[in-house]
Amino acid sequence: MDRRFEVRKQQILAECVMDRRVVNGMLKRLGQFILPFAEHLLAPSQRAHASTYLRGLLSDLKRKSAEGIAYDHDQDRQDLQHFLGRSDWDHRPLLKELVSQVGREIGCADGVIVFDPSAFRKQGQKSVGVARQWCGRLGKVENCQVGVYVGYVSREEHALVDLRLYLPEAWAKDRKRRRQAGVPKEVRFQTRHGLALEMLGEHRDQLPHAWVAGDDEMGRSGHFRRDLQGRDEGYLLAVPSNTTLRDLLAPPAYGQSGRRLKPRQQQVQQWSTALPEEAWTLIDVRDGEKGPLRVEMAIGRVVEAKTDRRWMRYIETLVVVRTHHADGAVKYDYHLSNAPPQTPLAEFARVFCAMHRIEECLKRAKSEAALADYAVRTWDGWHHHQTLSLIATWFLIREARREKKYTPAITVPLIHRILAWLLRALRTRYTSTRIRRFLDRLTSRKELARAYHYHALKLLPPLRIHQRR
Repeated sequence: MDRRFEVRKQQILAECVMDRRVVNGMLKRLGQFILPFAEHLLAPSQRAHASTYLRGLLSDLKRKSAEGIAYDHDQDRQDLQHFLGRSDWDHRPLLKELVSQVGREIGCADGVIVFDPSAFRKQGQKSVGVARQWCGRLGKVENCQVGVYVGYVSREEHALVDLRLYLPEAWAKDRKRRRQAGVPKEVRFQTRHGLALEMLGEHRDQLPHAWVAGDDEMGRSGHFRRDLQGRDEGYLLAVPSNTTLRDLLAPPAYGQSGRRLKPRQQQVQQWSTALPEEAWTLIDVRDGEKGPLRVEMAIGRVVEAKTDRRWMRYIETLVVVRTHHADGAVKYDYHLSNAPPQTPLAEFARVFCAMHRIEECLKRAKSEAALADYAVRTWDGWHHHQTLSLIATWFLIREARREKKYTPAITVPLIHRILAWLLRALRTRYTSTRIRRFLDRLTSRKELARAYHYHALKLLPPLRIHQRR
């Protein structure tokens, strides 16, 4: 094993060598990338400001506000702030262009569309949509804004493609606050599930997919699942542990008189903990940074027990995922699906894995393109910043996919670091050779850490070039 590991370690280090083609031409490709999006902006000044703001989001500025970006590019801050917060350009054509590119470049027939509400903590009451509501990141009710995001996950890559700001009902009815925040008159109150269905209707034809997925905030609604069923969408949606159901595969129970009793209602948590060990199947999900990711899965055919029987008139598949952590803790994740009973467990495991990719999508956008770093209060300002942040993140993803042909160990954060240095190099002493040498060392350390995690498990670390998502 040690000899094989040493050979594999040298192969991994060879994948870390930064090819000069990774660095050369990146700024030119950024300029060309911006053009299809800028075409949807009518005024030349708007196109120039969009280019400046995108470059600022991709820079190494600590605070990527309009003021900070304008100062870094020697521009008037009021012009850039007006472009972001008050200018009347429409963000929706830019998002349609983004969806079109994502579907064309990474689309797969078995792709997964994932919905995820994400909250941004805010102080005060004047920023559009701010209210005391559930903040999943903090795990409590907090003063925040909530956006509903759409992620597209395929075997090729994953990216955020669209979003909607959730406007609480109190905001939707408050004419004064709506006017101050610039909320369009046609915008009415919609639930988060309604916003998700609206985006699905707009993009389902451009994003080839076989599944719709989401967390328990999306899956707890029987109405939402029923609407997906009515649109012929296959879904795997997480549900809370206290969801009550009837197990249709349980052995029939009979009373003292010999009459057959109705199936007993129970919560999914009780159902899963009562399963015998032989009911669980071990599934290899994918290769992780610290070793192979494996989960145990069990399924059952159930009907959710609702007092209103109009909510659910068909049988669903309950999919329970059990994960054992290194500290001995055991985590259960519960899902309901309208998939046929003969669906392989490996397919459920793939969709389960894809569902959690949207967390990585949000982390990318926040870390690399300042998705959460904004200082705007208006409806247009929020959507303008969020749209440009999603577009900036997509450029990094495209570059990472391109550069993997030359340097398989390249990642999106490394692409962002290269680009930030190249943008800074226009005014500093950084050279492409110096950048490549530093990144060689940085990538090698990261990949060697991954290799030794596998070695500790007595496994041979996989090569990046052979990994599939």
